Amino acid sequence: MKDEEKVYNTAVEVTLEVIGGKWKPVILFHLTFGKKRTSELKKLIPAITQKVLTQQLRELEEAGTVLRTSYNVVPPKVEYELTEYGTTLTELLHMMCKWGEVHLHRHYGDQARIVESPSQVI
Repeated sequence: MKDEEKVYNTAVEVTLEVIGGKWKPVILFHLTFGKKRTSELKKLIPAITQKVLTQQLRELEEAGTVLRTSYNVVPPKVEYELTEYGTTLTELLHMMCKWGEVHLHRHYGDQARIVESPSQVI
């Protein structure tokens, strides 16, 4: 049985198929600053559940944007980092961050704030 051709209306749809959703862009953004362990990502994204974090990381790994490295040590150690392909998203993710900061100030003024700036994340 032959697979049907996928048809998209715009390339934005293709991009969102890989990085769309509430948490994937946030995970990818944090990984633009380097390798992270699951516990580090959980601290950086406190509202995400462990189950969802694991699921999103698995999907990003399947998409070829994230590399999972498991070390054979006790206790177990697993690190995540952007693949070479994943690093091509860095500019887009940082632009999204900048746009979000502008939108926050424009839309909410002094009634909202961002808890951590990228420089605090590093």
